[in-house]
Amino acid sequence: MTIDAFVFDAYGTLYDVQSVSQITKEEFPEHGDLITQVWRLKQLEYTWLRSLMSRYRSFWEITEESLIYTLDAVGVESTKAVRDRIMDKYLHLNPYHDSISALDALAGVPRAILSNGNQEILDALVRNTGLEGKLESVISIDKGGVFKPHGDAYALVEKTLDVKPQNTVFVSSNAFDACAAKNYGFQVAWIERVTREALATEIAAADTVGPSTMFKLLRMQMENFGMEPDHRLKSLDDLASLGRARDHERSPNGNAPVA
Repeated sequence: MTIDAFVFDAYGTLYDVQSVSQITKEEFPEHGDLITQVWRLKQLEYTWLRSLMSRYRSFWEITEESLIYTLDAVGVESTKAVRDRIMDKYLHLNPYHDSISALDALAGVPRAILSNGNQEILDALVRNTGLEGKLESVISIDKGGVFKPHGDAYALVEKTLDVKPQNTVFVSSNAFDACAAKNYGFQVAWIERVTREALATEIAAADTVGPSTMFKLLRMQMENFGMEPDHRLKSLDDLASLGRARDHERSPNGNAPVA
């Protein structure tokens, strides 16, 4: 198994997009969860629609457009100052608990982000959250002017890192992203943060299906495209085993390299 680089999705994989609920619930206590989930769903939908229409705008602009849509649809009034406070959370999203430890465990192998985020907000996010220095490259699809899951977005990895897709592990918790990366030719590790069994238990225990559960149903289960990931992992920390397998393969006589 040749692995020349690990490339990570940012939003939903290294960073918890649900952490925006901290500010949406402060600003709109009665509708915080609903706003959080609809905003993320529309944000993704807008990236897909704009790609299909060839009407590219930056991820920051799309994030603001989808927030305005969500607040209007939910029926709450907002000022620009309130929207700016909510938007600012995208520059300070919470890393998942396993993000830093996983990146540290893979030190020595090129580590990169490939994200829909535009370069300015990605650089600010990485800088603000302690991931700076743990990544060799932060790649924005801005350079290609089209969002994932378009193939041109994934092509930026080879152009930037000079690695072949088949020798690159693409890591994502977003099922659509994992499938598209597999279709493009990457080795794919899907981080299954919500298992089918856990989701079924959650639904069975609930009187009604709320916004958070609906989001898990729509965006946190593997898609039915017939494009199975190479690795289904429960945590980013599980990537370390792939790194060790790479080191073992590259060491003389199959012995693990001396530290």
